Amino acid sequence: MEPDKKRLISLSPIEEDEEIPSLRPRSLEEFVGQTEIVKKLCIYVRAAVERDEPLDHVLLYGPPGLGKTTLASIIAREMKGELRMTSGPALERAGDLAAILSNLRPHDVLFIDEIHRLPPQVEEILYPAMEDFSINIVVGKGTMARNLRLKLPPFTLVGATTRLGLLTSPLRGRFGIVEQLSFYAPEELASIVRRGAVILGVKIEEGGAYEVGRRARGTPRVALRLLKRVRDIAQVRGHDYIDEELARLALSMMGVDEEGLDERDRRFLRALVELFDGGPAGLSTLAAALNEEAQTIEDIYEPYLIQKGYIERTPRGRRATQKAFAYLGRPCPWTNYRQVKLIPEE
Repeated sequence: MEPDKKRLISLSPIEEDEEIPSLRPRSLEEFVGQTEIVKKLCIYVRAAVERDEPLDHVLLYGPPGLGKTTLASIIAREMKGELRMTSGPALERAGDLAAILSNLRPHDVLFIDEIHRLPPQVEEILYPAMEDFSINIVVGKGTMARNLRLKLPPFTLVGATTRLGLLTSPLRGRFGIVEQLSFYAPEELASIVRRGAVILGVKIEEGGAYEVGRRARGTPRVALRLLKRVRDIAQVRGHDYIDEELARLALSMMGVDEEGLDERDRRFLRALVELFDGGPAGLSTLAAALNEEAQTIEDIYEPYLIQKGYIERTPRGRRATQKAFAYLGRPCPWTNYRQVKLIPEE
């Protein structure tokens, strides 16, 4: 699935994110949010360093943009190793992964994004590498074929996935640390925005940082992306700092409302409420109505709308909640009153 390169609040990486790596925290102490996960990682990393052993293999899962790549880079730095990055779709042949593994050094961290998309033949190479720090290489063909066992230096594999259920049981069972990353609270995102503003050289007030944070869909990637665009608007309008009023104005100009929804989210909700009377409507039916791919709807639109309580998944399809009717200012079929209209009709 290709990310939408024009949608500011897309959870997947887009062209706007070129500066974001420089804004990432460099240690577990600097990392904001995911408090319980960070606490546990601090203990695990410290224990591994004291024993001079590699950290157990780590599997991080959750929606895009929550810090899986950042945590992998921090783990590598804390373990005094290098971070080697690749992704499941990029490893098409077993030889591709074998070449990467054979070049690792002790305590390096191999980060595989979208690990659920590893081809089966590549995944099989990982099993002995994760368990015994070795890989089996077949040399020759037919009766002349020989199996060579290549020893690997001790390393840590960090796998990241947005769809834990697509991982095979043998692969999932080889990870010693499995953690789910969750969406961030507005206060946590405001802290991330303030830190990002310092790095970018932008003055921002508490109210402005909170306003950006609470509209960022619970995602640091989106918060930093919005911060950069608010910075641009502040600069063009001649403001020396970003306050709450300016943040509200800038975010409204970008089409991001107070709930963190943009026009595509509103289009999705209108289709479900107006075309299908609130549902239930099947995923393929909604995809056809919106001229979108079903996977795009399932991975990009739905997670945040479900988290905010606007839609729900049922055995018969997607269904709009009473909150969605209220948001659109439409009468809810299962209530006897009309909700307050929150956005204008088009």
